[in-house]
This record gives sequence, structure tokens and C-alpha cells, in this order.
Amino acid sequence: SLHDALPISDDLLSQAWDDSHEMLKLSHEIFQQALTYLRNGENIETLKTLKKRDKEINEYQRNVRRKVLTHYAVKQDTTDLANGLILINMVVDIERIGDHAVNIMELAERKIGQRLSFSSAAHEDLRDIAFICFNMCEKTTSALKNRDVECAREVLDFEKTLNQLQVTLKENHIQRVNRGMCNLLAGIIFISFVDNIEKIGDHLTNIAEGVIKHLRWDVEINGE
Repeated sequence: SLHDALPISDDLLSQAWDDSHEMLKLSHEIFQQALTYLRNGENIETLKTLKKRDKEINEYQRNVRRKVLTHYAVKQDTTDLANGLILINMVVDIERIGDHAVNIMELAERKIGQRLSFSSAAHEDLRDIAFICFNMCEKTTSALKNRDVECAREVLDFEKTLNQLQVTLKENHIQRVNRGMCNLLAGIIFISFVDNIEKIGDHLTNIAEGVIKHLRWDVEINGE
């Protein structure tokens, strides 16, 4: 269980970093299932199941926080406190990714339940922004697992593209609504999809920046 008593160990901070990677993998999987449902209408994992997995992410977040705090309580040494704070901030971002993925799943269910349809152009736009964000998620997961600063920097480059695309897609969709190619309610849901995907990108960027800060701090403190 994630709530088992924590061992007294100098390795708790390393364990917390490993847990954060597992936590991000789980968020990534929830995001992938939500996108599959949005794209195909195939409820591979029910919303109830995804919400259960989102609760697992919340458990991971609490456990990481406990390990970090226990690490410093046992060591009574705050030399590398910045790394602990970076990690705590990162798991907050990871937890929010799961929340936005669940939002996407709920929006997809609403779209299907109300029999709303998007134009082919809207579907292509969603595919484009989801593809970029999904690649960001894979890169961020790899950067966190391998402490890979170059991989983390690639995420930051993706984020610029994602932000630009968000603005363009919203403008395009407003024009489609105005031309009667898409009804107003479907338009509102489309924009909500785009905004949730962009917010996932923001949280992935924060995580990538955390990896970069972590490695920079290790160099400054440990000379690694």
C-alpha cells in the first residue's frame, strides 16, 4: 500500500523521485485513454475507472510529499532542500495533468451524450494539438526518468508551439461557428478541449523545468 510506514533511509529522496516518475506515467496513461475516447468514442476505460486511477495519482502525491519531508527530518540537513521543494512542486503539476485528462473524458462523454458533432476541420485541429501535447508527455516522462536535461529542453520547445496553436485553433473555431459550420454548444466544448490540452502542456513544461533545475542544483551542490 502507498500508505505503508516509510523506512528510515537516506534514500527516501531518490525513492520519491522514482515515485514521481511512476505518477507521471499513470497521468500519461489517463491522458492517452481520454484522447482515445475523444477521437473514437470507444470507452476503453470508463470514466469511473479513470477517476479511480486519478485517485491513485493523488495517493502518490501524498506519499511523495511524506517521503520528502521524512528525508529532511531524518537527515536534519537542508543542504539540498531546493531539490525537495522542486519535487513537491512537480508532483502537484503531475496531479493536475490527471485532473485535466479526466476533464477531457467528461467533455467527450458530454459531446457524445448530447449528440454534438464537430466539423472535419475541428477534428483535425484537435488531432494536431493533442499530438503535440502527447509528444510533450512522452518527452517529459523520459526526462524525469533519465534526468535528461536535453529531453527536458525539447519539452520547452514544444510548449511554445502548443501555445501558438491554442490561439490559432480557437480563432479558427470561432470563425467556423460564425459561418454556421458548428453550433454554439459544440463550439464551447471544442474550446474547452483545447484549453484543457493546453493546460496539460503548461504542467508538463513546469515538470521539465523542474528536471532542469534539479540537475543544475546537483551540479552546484555536489559537483556532479
